[in-house]
This record gives sequence, C-alpha cells and structure tokens, in this order.
Amino acid sequence: MVTDNVTEEFGPEYAADQRAVDEQTVDDHAEREQTERDHMLAGELYNAADPELARLRERAHRLCEDFNRTHESDTAQRATMLAELMPHCGEGSDVAGPIFFDYGEFTTLGAHVYANFNLTVLDVCQVTVGDHVMFGPNVTLATPMHPMRWQDRNLRKAADGSTFDYEYGAPITIGDNCWLASGVTVAGGVTIGAGSVIGAGSVVTRDVPPNSFAAGVPCRVIRGIDEGDAMDMPTRVLEA
Repeated sequence: MVTDNVTEEFGPEYAADQRAVDEQTVDDHAEREQTERDHMLAGELYNAADPELARLRERAHRLCEDFNRTHESDTAQRATMLAELMPHCGEGSDVAGPIFFDYGEFTTLGAHVYANFNLTVLDVCQVTVGDHVMFGPNVTLATPMHPMRWQDRNLRKAADGSTFDYEYGAPITIGDNCWLASGVTVAGGVTIGAGSVIGAGSVVTRDVPPNSFAAGVPCRVIRGIDEGDAMDMPTRVLEA
C-alpha cells in the first residue's frame, strides 16, 4: 500500500509506480477468482474442457436423452424433466422433442413458447426467448463461436497431457410473438425483434427489427408485417 511516508521518502514517481503494481495485483487476483463458467457467460475466451462445464454439459445431455425417451402423453414426467433441464421456463411452454441443449440452465423461455421437433440450443451464452414464440422443426440457436485463425482454434495440450480448446460465444435474444419456421439457424450475437417471422431454412447472422418478415441465407429483411397481413379468423371455437 502506498502511504504518504513512501511518497515523501521516494518521491511521487515511485509512488505512482507502486500504485500501478498494487492495482495489477488486485486485477490478477480477480482474474484468478473468475471461473471458466464466468468467462464463458461473459462472452470471453474460455476452456471448454473445464471440469465444471463438462459436468454441467453431461447433466444437460442426460436430461435431454431422458426427455427424448418419453412419450408425448407423459406430460407430468416431461414437465418435471424440462423444469430440471431449464429452470427458467415460462408457464404453458410446450417442447415436442427430441431436444438437444448444451446446458439448459443458461436458456430462458417465456410463457406459452412452442417448439416443434429437434430444437437444438447451444447455450454457452445466455439465450433469451420471449412469450408466445413458435419454433418450427429443426430450429438451431447457436451461441458458440471459434477463433478464425486455426492457430488459435485448434486443440491444445495441457500440462497434464489432456487436450482442450479456447472458445467464446455471444448471446441470442428472441422477442415476444416471433415465429421461426422450419430449419432456421440463429447465430450468436443476434437479436430478433418482437413480432417478427423468419422464413424456413434461413440463417440469421444479423439483428432483425421488430415486426419484420426476414428470410434467406444469409437472412435479410424482406418487408414489414402490418395490418395488411391480418386474416379473417374463423369463429368455430368459442373463445374466452
């Protein structure tokens, strides 16, 4: 710690240097206190082979496998499994399965979300889905990213002989009342605005504004969605 006595004895330049050393020591200590999970969720490079993360992935994969072996009629059992896999799952959400999650606990589903067959969520960063969102079959939400240079991307060997690699990710946010049609892939770092529709087979690599119809590879906004898209809805079912 730099005191007035140190400043008086050695001068202000020494005191400034000592402060820099003290601050670096604090920063180094904070860095050591952070876990690989912390780095992962912050979108920073992290060691994907970290034992804690490996344990969390194994748990999520097991829960997905157990869920996928159930029948659609096993509603109570499915709800219990889904709650364990995704503790942040809103009321009335329905996931058809099979499902595939990296972690599950880093995904938040709003209320009354429907996901058709083969929903895949790679949630190394936070995935946030709003209310009344619909996913068609084979939708993938992929937050992970890898370095562009192979020198940074390839597997490395740790001191104990095991292998690992450095990865990072970026969050995905999908607003309320969206529909992602069959085969849509959403990349990390993307936000899809509320009320938007993403056409089948699209690869979404950039943000989509609210109330937009977007499609293509890469996905682009085609037009807005407005009252002109309203349909003459049937009245055969008595509504509340």
